[in-house]
Amino acid sequence: MATLDDLCSEITRLTARGPGSLPVEGAKVFSADRTTRPLGDIVRPALAVVAQGAKRTVVGDRVFDYRAGQYLVVTVDVPVTSQITRASTAEPFLAFGLALKPSVIVELLLQVPSRRSRQGGGAGVVMSDADELLLDPIVRLLRLMDRPDDARVLGAAVEREIHWRLLTGPHGATVRQVGLANSGLALVARAVEWLQARYDQPIRISDLADHVGLSAPALNRHFRAATAMSPLQYQKQLRLQQARMRLVAGARDIAEVGHAVGYSSPSQFSREYRRLFGVPPGQDATRLQGQVLADYV
Repeated sequence: MATLDDLCSEITRLTARGPGSLPVEGAKVFSADRTTRPLGDIVRPALAVVAQGAKRTVVGDRVFDYRAGQYLVVTVDVPVTSQITRASTAEPFLAFGLALKPSVIVELLLQVPSRRSRQGGGAGVVMSDADELLLDPIVRLLRLMDRPDDARVLGAAVEREIHWRLLTGPHGATVRQVGLANSGLALVARAVEWLQARYDQPIRISDLADHVGLSAPALNRHFRAATAMSPLQYQKQLRLQQARMRLVAGARDIAEVGHAVGYSSPSQFSREYRRLFGVPPGQDATRLQGQVLADYV
């Protein structure tokens, strides 16, 4: 069985070559020798394992501090704020990521349809310790990267094993819902897709509830359980994350950026931006642009 040291060795070896994308679709490795400021992103369903160092991810009002030997599973598209909290030149932050594939989960569930987990599966983001049963196929997948033919033939089977270890792990009920069309998480995912297409428009919860096929109270209950936010709070975070990306990309007119993401009031935009990110839009853009430039110097 592979150990955490083995995982660290493989990530270090692969990241030494440059950017961390791997030949296997949806698999990534990452290394950083310094901590970072909180940065926002929209995270897709994925597994993230920390091999060395520590990271903090905030989803709504939930805070996940995970360190070496722990993993985070995200099962629905969700806006997050993340930062590396422990990293140094001597002991860099090392992590592995793998996109979750609903088709693989469905295939596994069809083979073992009676599989049940004792733990509830309402939350869309969960955290746990990584045992050897999970670490072993991850390390084997990374070792395939040096052998393209082996990776093409064996990679899918190892990915499947990783999905199976998640399904049979402590948060199997949550992972299971990714493959079930009428699960609570699947309904939330449908609502999220609707919101993402309309993040810059006024919305009515009744319209969203009709689209998903739930009552408004049931939609709110499922949505908050999965994302730690109401649908309207989720839309607000989408708007502000989009605004932040525009500002980092070089947009100068703060009011214009706010209007582009759905705000009719510049003062409301600046107020809500500061509430989420801690500083006004212009100051945040200057800081983040400086950080991006420093990363490439």
